Amino acid sequence: MIQFRFNRNDFLSFISYTLVLFGWAGSLYSQTTTTTLKNPEEIREFLEATDKIRCICLPSLPIQSCSYNMCSVSAYLKTFIENRIKDGMKADEIVERMQSGFGDSVAQDPVFLYFLESGNQGMVDSIKFGFGEKILAKPSSWGINLTLAGLGFLGLFGIYFYIQKTKDSRISNQISESLKSEQSSVDIEKQIRSWEERI
Repeated sequence: MIQFRFNRNDFLSFISYTLVLFGWAGSLYSQTTTTTLKNPEEIREFLEATDKIRCICLPSLPIQSCSYNMCSVSAYLKTFIENRIKDGMKADEIVERMQSGFGDSVAQDPVFLYFLESGNQGMVDSIKFGFGEKILAKPSSWGINLTLAGLGFLGLFGIYFYIQKTKDSRISNQISESLKSEQSSVDIEKQIRSWEERI
């Protein structure tokens, strides 16, 4: 039977690290994107559009919360969305066009040209002909995210228990070794006494 002994300080450290990890994960979902737009109305349209479109690399996040470090393609798409807003498009129209395509109207857009020149034909075709409904950010991704967070939490507990078990096993091995060495020293003393008695 496996017994777990909780050292209060170790357990509190484990809990604090776990809370920091979940705080960082929560910040992923709460962060807002940066934009070069200055007009408050344009910024509002940008935030509305980027909240409805998903991140290309992390589908459970809206593109608004997807940074360049997470997904460079999404960062370029945010610039593409900014350019559409500068051209006078509204958020709903951008979201609809992301699904159905922009056609040849964006052939001179710098982001479109970048994808074309870098050989990313998939993005070129998706911008031109549309991503379909799969580009929409799903508002109900919290269930998946909470499940993943729960599994991560269980994994951390498993690691903690494994470390505790290994530590306890090491301690019990050291105790048994010291008992063996004490026992052997007692045996040696008995042997010496028996030799002394013979002499």
